[in-house]
Amino acid sequence: MKKLFILAAALFAIGTVSAQKFARVNLQEIVVAMPEFEQAQKNLEAFGKDLQEQMEQIQVEFNNKLADFQKNQATMAASVKQMRQQELEQLQQRFSEFQQIAQQDFQKKQQELLTPIQDKLTKAIEKVAKAGGYLAVFDTAFPTMSY
Repeated sequence: MKKLFILAAALFAIGTVSAQKFARVNLQEIVVAMPEFEQAQKNLEAFGKDLQEQMEQIQVEFNNKLADFQKNQATMAASVKQMRQQELEQLQQRFSEFQQIAQQDFQKKQQELLTPIQDKLTKAIEKVAKAGGYLAVFDTAFPTMSY
């Protein structure tokens, strides 16, 4: 009798699992099709272009000062030569720091622009899943993710 009960419980569990509804969607395709995403991409590209232009300005300044230093170093006094070398090192360090900060700012801006889009998509998926009685919705682009 006990074995029959365990077998019946196992069959019931299998039947219950097979009655559950699951869905698969490609979230990446949906996000790319959203009008908000297109605008976010344009804003992000403009932001990135501005950062790139600022980095190029620093690079041009460094290149000009380096060329001037290389051209005139033979005639420079030792103290002037040392001062110019320090100036070049500081400028190079400033450029490196700016690159790091710019990368962080770009990532923050990207998150700031994309988070509302992702939230909107998540709410829509949850609403459709609830209305359709789906137990879980799996992303076909990233199979390990589900909603």
